Amino acid sequence: MQIKHLILSGLMLAVACAFAQADDEDAPWKESAVPPPPAIGKNTPIPLEMPPYVSLRYGVDPDSLSISKEGVVRYVMIATNPSGAMNAMYEGIRCATGEVRTYAVYGASGKWVDVKDSKWRGMNDNLPSKHALALARQGACVDRYSPASSPAAIIRELKYPGSSRIQ
Repeated sequence: MQIKHLILSGLMLAVACAFAQADDEDAPWKESAVPPPPAIGKNTPIPLEMPPYVSLRYGVDPDSLSISKEGVVRYVMIATNPSGAMNAMYEGIRCATGEVRTYAVYGASGKWVDVKDSKWRGMNDNLPSKHALALARQGACVDRYSPASSPAAIIRELKYPGSSRIQ
């Protein structure tokens, strides 16, 4: 009789754990508080490979890379035009959904300006977000669905493509 009670108790515990996990999965995703834009680092941006039709050069400030607890890869992207003028964007990528969000822009004023009503948008949308897609594919996202394990892993993959796949 005691064995039946133990088995029944174990089954009830397993069912309770399964329901608790299902509740967590059904909870709507919520982004944690976004830290203010970091100062643009003194290190040279790590260049991204972009299609030949893109006239701007894009690079990621390695000092700015971070990964939040909910898996948002945040970074400062630096865009330089052929004449040398530079702009920067403070952005986040959600690898799980293929989305990007611009939090702030840095331009000629020499200051960060918050983007009002910033929204998540698809990286494949017909918007100027191809640099975010390039970053996601070149190191920020693993298998296009999960963030890299650390900022150092992203930097390593950007500098030495394929290095994270070598064990």
